[in-house]
Amino acid sequence: MARALVVTGPCALILALASPEGLPPEGQRVLAVAALAVGLWGTETLPAGVTGVVVVIALVVFRAVPGMREALVGFADPVAYFLIGVLTIGLAVSHSGLAERVARAFLRGSRGRPRALYVQLLATFPLLTLLLPSATTRTGILVHVYDQALELSGVAPGAPIARAIMMALNSINRLASTVLLTGGITPIVAAGLIGGISWTRWFTLMSVPYGVLLLAGALLIYVRYRRGFGADLPVRPAPSWEPLSASEWRTVIITAGAALLWLTDALPPALPAMLAWACLLAPGLGVLSWSDFERGVGWANFFVIASSLSLAHALVHTGASGWLAGLIVQATPSAGQRPLLVVVILLAGAAVVRLIIPNITGFLATTIPVAMSVGSVTGLNPIVCGLVVTIAGDAVLYYPAQSASSLVVYQRGHLSAPEIFRFGVWMTVLAALVVLLVALPYWSAIGEPLRRAP
Repeated sequence: MARALVVTGPCALILALASPEGLPPEGQRVLAVAALAVGLWGTETLPAGVTGVVVVIALVVFRAVPGMREALVGFADPVAYFLIGVLTIGLAVSHSGLAERVARAFLRGSRGRPRALYVQLLATFPLLTLLLPSATTRTGILVHVYDQALELSGVAPGAPIARAIMMALNSINRLASTVLLTGGITPIVAAGLIGGISWTRWFTLMSVPYGVLLLAGALLIYVRYRRGFGADLPVRPAPSWEPLSASEWRTVIITAGAALLWLTDALPPALPAMLAWACLLAPGLGVLSWSDFERGVGWANFFVIASSLSLAHALVHTGASGWLAGLIVQATPSAGQRPLLVVVILLAGAAVVRLIIPNITGFLATTIPVAMSVGSVTGLNPIVCGLVVTIAGDAVLYYPAQSASSLVVYQRGHLSAPEIFRFGVWMTVLAALVVLLVALPYWSAIGEPLRRAP
């Protein structure tokens, strides 16, 4: 009963209230659906994929969108199919035996020490970012490798060391991608909205804040799951030096081909993923049968990401997200003489909007223009204001539906949705501290001060 009240109460309250000034009725209904979605995804009252379907139904039943076509718009988005392609690559890495081979190599290098295994994982994030800029792609491969490593070591599912590794993949792996302008949808959308930022300038601006944030997040994970690092791994697999099999070679070649296409930026990101999907399932060429694909790919991921995109689209197009962001503008001008207070207000407002908007693109499209307007109104640097809300939104995940890479990890069963939410709250605090204590002084030192010169 209590859980039902937590899940449905905010939704019912939003629907019962009179529509606030500036918020269209459709926007109010979308906010009600968003509250319902956050409650269901956050409490795991329903399976995540079922909640995705409920979101689509609610958008239509509550008349938040004109009809089913608009409610299903996320299912036509390339991101959902990019996710399917990436999941298929990860499945092939596991099915071909490549994941076990790499896992054994990692275990040999760690010599049975959980701390060494964890440090190895952290080191792969920036290194693999140069080859696989997409965090979803890296996660789709690494989650199979480390799941295999934990299994080979005799680590029980949900053990502290397993949760630490999976939380790192879930929550801080993404941070390595945003350092590069070509690292995925977040830096591309953010840089486009801010405008006038080159690849080199983006790297210069973001490498230090994100590097500190990644290290701080890794330390937080270590502290929270420190019981898992106290003893050696139960089992140390014997070395294995067999040459790569034919299926392993085909998996490597197909994955490398997709990675090269991603690096060139010659094609939309979803297309190389789908080409890899087709090759991996092609008879005589690939390593998976259709039945392997049906059994191995978590279809809940597809329904969750597609429905969250539909919800984000509705939030933007009904004006709901703009209204939410506008509340920040109303609170900020009076703080114009106190620049740090403006930044704190932007950070707090970004956290609220990020909680409600599941899709990072919708979040960035909503908050960056508003934050830059706030900067202009208060005499602050609009670029810095835009970067502040980018970090605030990108650094946190409150529930798995907010990131395709998080969904990949969540489906492995080591982490619960409430656990992910609690860590997201901690990361919200860390992101704010990094912005205030690291990013602002650093940006000022390289020519982007918070306060504009008169």
